[in-house]
Amino acid sequence: MQKTLKRIFDFIFALLAIIALTPVWVVLAVWIFLSSPGGVFFRQKRTGYKGETFDMLKFRSMYRNDLADEMQSVENDPRVTPVGRILRKSSLDELPQLWNVLVGDMSLIGPRPHMLQHTEYYSARIPDYMRRHEMRPGLTGYAQVKGFRGPTPRLEDMEQRVKADLEYIDKYSLWLDLKIFFLTLWRMVTFKL
Repeated sequence: MQKTLKRIFDFIFALLAIIALTPVWVVLAVWIFLSSPGGVFFRQKRTGYKGETFDMLKFRSMYRNDLADEMQSVENDPRVTPVGRILRKSSLDELPQLWNVLVGDMSLIGPRPHMLQHTEYYSARIPDYMRRHEMRPGLTGYAQVKGFRGPTPRLEDMEQRVKADLEYIDKYSLWLDLKIFFLTLWRMVTFKL
């Protein structure tokens, strides 16, 4: 029952947010388009619910490059555009994922979806890694509000993220989702994500 309510809330929230944020999307799209060559959106294959592959959307925050689908972003990554740095810092680059939530590929709250090669790599090295896919991936999640966001240069970094994801799955409740949602909003407003 809770998962059904979660999906209904996800759909309604995503629909209303897309409608309300359309002017913001237009401004960001123009800003991205004028700032560097390339499309406004970035689409990347990610591992989703039950291990299924889906196309995750983002506002493009990097210059066009051949490593975008293979190499995770690093601190001070030269591939990131000046506009992209602002979008990433504020998490505005993630807004197009509201479409992924609307169509059911993602949820507002859940384990963040990883690139396919990361799923393959880490599933062979971290016990229970694939349990992350027992729930739909989220725009934000328990790991992110606990500080496990961004690049994972060491295996220990990903182990901590996975541990938080599994804790979320094991403790799941709508109240926990609300807590994560409001913590995410607070961190977005204060640029602490």
